[in-house]
Amino acid sequence: MSLINNEMSFILIVDDNPTNLEVLAKTLDNEGFNIRIEVDGASALELLEEDEHPELILLDVQMPGIDGFETCRRIKMNPKTQDIPIIFMTALTDTESKVKGLSLGAVDYISKPFEGQEVLARVKVHLQIRYLTKTLQQWNEDLEQRVRERTKALETAQVQLVQQEKFATMGQLVAGVAHEVNNPIGCITNNIAPAHDFVANITKMIRIYQKYCTTLIPEIEQSLEELDIEFALLDLPKLLHSMKLSAERIKDISLSLRNFSRLDTTNKELVSLHTGLDSTLMILQHRLKSKDSRPAIEIIKQYGAIPEIECYAGQLNQVFMNLLANAIDAVRDVTNPKIFIFTEMLNSTTVVVRIVDNGTGMSEGVKQRLFEPLFTTKPVGKGTGLGLSIAKQIVEEKHGGKLSFESYLGKGTEFYLNLPIN
Repeated sequence: MSLINNEMSFILIVDDNPTNLEVLAKTLDNEGFNIRIEVDGASALELLEEDEHPELILLDVQMPGIDGFETCRRIKMNPKTQDIPIIFMTALTDTESKVKGLSLGAVDYISKPFEGQEVLARVKVHLQIRYLTKTLQQWNEDLEQRVRERTKALETAQVQLVQQEKFATMGQLVAGVAHEVNNPIGCITNNIAPAHDFVANITKMIRIYQKYCTTLIPEIEQSLEELDIEFALLDLPKLLHSMKLSAERIKDISLSLRNFSRLDTTNKELVSLHTGLDSTLMILQHRLKSKDSRPAIEIIKQYGAIPEIECYAGQLNQVFMNLLANAIDAVRDVTNPKIFIFTEMLNSTTVVVRIVDNGTGMSEGVKQRLFEPLFTTKPVGKGTGLGLSIAKQIVEEKHGGKLSFESYLGKGTEFYLNLPIN
């Protein structure tokens, strides 16, 4: 029974002796083997240049032109054919010839004149070895591929866990800082109004003294001149107003930090996506300002009438952070950098958030790999390649939504977040 299951596979016989060819062909054909015949080494080498290769070669040693030894040497030099087992057929019985053939890569010898049963036995043994070798190679390749895939999956999962743990830790830290900042800022904000009233009352009393006490002792008059009381009375309310605005700004930042770092890892809740977007923009404010020769990045918000949605707010804020930070990177070398944020109802059950930039866009190669874990176009140390991978997981697996994008090289990129309301 033939071990060659593929009908296109065959045994190649190379011999210039018609009698030998007839005996070998008949012996192998009776056993159901597919065979091909060539009468010299050059023809055999030409055949082997084709895509179909034999499972085994029976090669005569003594042939005109290129002899069997040289034919064997050339076959073994070719990476495409070097694994094909070769059995020499020869009437030579000296040890030196056999050693030479084996050293060139042959696996066996068949002595002339042929004994049919011996030929069949050797052919079947080496085909069996060939079959087992190929099977083991395939198993090994499959195992290596599985190991590579499993290793990559484990590495990705590990880095994702580290990334998520870092985000959770950052959230706790930010929430703690925001809480600690909120108390003294609240104190300052609450005290500015009465301080403003005190200053107004003191100013009123000084004006009354100035009106009715026109004659001052020299010491008081000199002190008032040094103090520049008129400037102080005019500027002090302005200072208090500036302090009030700054305190309110810090309070807004503190609130944004608290909103951004919501520790809602176990339960969903109804939240406003606009609050999450605004909190994220507040945190990224320093990256939007002009710097050196780069102009400020213009943020254009076109918020639609959308309801609060049931979600893990902290995780969605992480998605907003990643998409907006990427958009900022994309427009940093643009002359008039802009980022648009749109929100609208897609239908009665779904809201859409679109983040659009007029940046450099992405090539086809980058677009095809964009959501692959560990893939990044940023320099070493500037990105993990997990931001978009985790963002897609958060949107699609955690919220049952859809994260997609369109990008055109040199024109910009648009990300779509389709999120269910419930």
